[in-house]
Amino acid sequence: MFAVVRNLTALIAFIVLCELAGVIGSIFTIPAIPSWYSTLRKPWFNPPNWLFGPVWLILYFLMGLSLYLVFESGGNRAIVEPALWAFGVQLVLNVLWSVLFFGMHKLFYSFVEIVLLWISIAVTTVLFFMTSRAAAYLLLPYIAWVTFAALLNYYVFILNT
Repeated sequence: MFAVVRNLTALIAFIVLCELAGVIGSIFTIPAIPSWYSTLRKPWFNPPNWLFGPVWLILYFLMGLSLYLVFESGGNRAIVEPALWAFGVQLVLNVLWSVLFFGMHKLFYSFVEIVLLWISIAVTTVLFFMTSRAAAYLLLPYIAWVTFAALLNYYVFILNT
């Protein structure tokens, strides 16, 4: 029984950690949407603003679940530790993108940063795959969305410089 409670607590903690990254990012994002982002020229494939929140909510949930699977995998410590560090790096870069793009309005630097974020997600996914295939698969929607976000960031930069 104790193991179940401990596992459930860890699962909830990892999901909350990832959702918290989203909350921190939204501190910079939400105020900028009506005041700054709405004034930018955007490409034809820019989704409606209301779509971003639900997508990120789901992605942060999947990230937390993925992190939990690796943490609880009991895998080789030489693989698990770098995987957890890589996850931490990409989570920090995830928040930093919102700061650069929405908080500081740095379109070029946010594009460079999102490329680094994409690389860190790819590295994390490969390391997670070595420990838990399910954990790696759970990150695939995330890297797909960040690929789309990077493309969007690039075009917003080009259209507004």
